[in-house]
This record gives sequence, structure tokens and C-alpha cells, in this order.
Amino acid sequence: MDRRTPFSYVCNACGLCCHEKVITLAPYDVIRISRAAGISTGQVVRRMTVRRGSILKFGADGACAALSGTRCGVHEGRPLACRLYPLGLQRATEHAKDGRDEMFVRLEPARGSLGVYGDAGNVADFLEEQDADEYLETNDRYRRLIPRLRSRIGELVDYEKIEPHEFWRRATREALAESGYDPNALIDAMFDADAVVGRRDDPEAEVFVHLAALAIRIGKTTDAAELASAAVLLAVSLGYSPAEAVGATLTR
Repeated sequence: MDRRTPFSYVCNACGLCCHEKVITLAPYDVIRISRAAGISTGQVVRRMTVRRGSILKFGADGACAALSGTRCGVHEGRPLACRLYPLGLQRATEHAKDGRDEMFVRLEPARGSLGVYGDAGNVADFLEEQDADEYLETNDRYRRLIPRLRSRIGELVDYEKIEPHEFWRRATREALAESGYDPNALIDAMFDADAVVGRRDDPEAEVFVHLAALAIRIGKTTDAAELASAAVLLAVSLGYSPAEAVGATLTR
């Protein structure tokens, strides 16, 4: 499905889609959740996420950490994945041959869901109704950090001496581990914007300063493994595969 595909959806707030899911969070999602919840980004990471801020936490009963009854407790700041539901977003790498970056897929409804599917509009209309484009555009701004990360890694790693496949395999394993991972100050800085730049009332202002601060930190980081793990987790959090972080490195 693309933006022109006929599609509509009416949510009847049954809350069933807010159970037993894996909701990936980007740095901007964490910022918006924190504003809606009235807590810091660091508190969001600690209380409401797993995998260092990149996955929304679900409880033992299968319910989202933000769910209150059948209502979202942070609806105004709900993550992009929740805004897109019942659509899923598939991202291509920057090297996709057909040049397409985004493709949408219709997800199967939760069993017993009261949501109503239809074709009274198209995907673009649905995205506008859900204010999803702001999230998509902001995520693209964070994506621009990935080439910067790769460039910095290239300054630090001699691939004639270090086998590139093994280097990136280790980085991917470390980035996607949900427990037992090593400390990574750069990943922490990506998902806890308030700790890096101070809390700002305007999320747009915080994003601007946050991106600038992250770019400076990338340039000062001398641990290539830390940079690589951060690149992988950032790529995955934005909806890409780990290959987005690797880029053309493994094809040289």
C-alpha cells in the first residue's frame, strides 16, 4: 500500500490493540510520551520502556504500560506505531533499488476488535487524521545522524585489520539485546533527550537542540563499538533494518 491506496479506519476504543504487541520507539516518541505523561524522558525510559528506551513496556497481563482501562494514558503523545495502527510501516534501506522508502501494510485486527475498516479515503488521509507526518518527518531528521555515525566509525576502524561482518554482527547483537548489554552513553543520550539538553516546553525546539548535541557527541566518541551499536539501535528504532546502519560498508 502507498499513500494513494484507498483506506480508512474508525477506532472504537476497545483497547484490544493495546495488548501483546511489540511497539518500537524512536527518540521522538520518547519525547512526546514524556510531554503527554508529564514526566521526564529519563523517567519514560525507566518506567515505560525496555531495550534502553527503544521498546514500549507491556505488563504481565499483556497490557501496554500507558493503558488505563481501555484508554491510552498518553494519547496526545502516543507513539508513531500507535498512530499508524492498523497500518504497519515498512522502510527500505537508503540503497533500495526502486527508490521507494516507505510502504504500508494493513495489519490483522486484534481478536474481537471493535475497529471498523473501510475505504472512505486513502492512506494519506488517514496519516493526516493521526498527525503521523510530523513523526515521520522528525524521524527522517534523526535518520540523518546515521551517515554521520558511519563516517565516524570509518575514521576509527581499519577494516583491513578488523573483519567488517564480525564487527557489525557484534554491534547488532549488542544493540538489540534486552538485557545484559554494556553501558552505552550515546544510546542513553539518544533516548533521554532531557538529560542531554534540558527539558523544553516545545518538543520541536528540543528536537533541534537534541540533534545538534548528538552530532557533537558522535564526533567526540572514540569507541567504535559504542558508535556502531548506537547506529544499529537508532536505525531499528526508526523502522529500518540493521543494514541501514551498516550502509555500504560490507559491500566494499
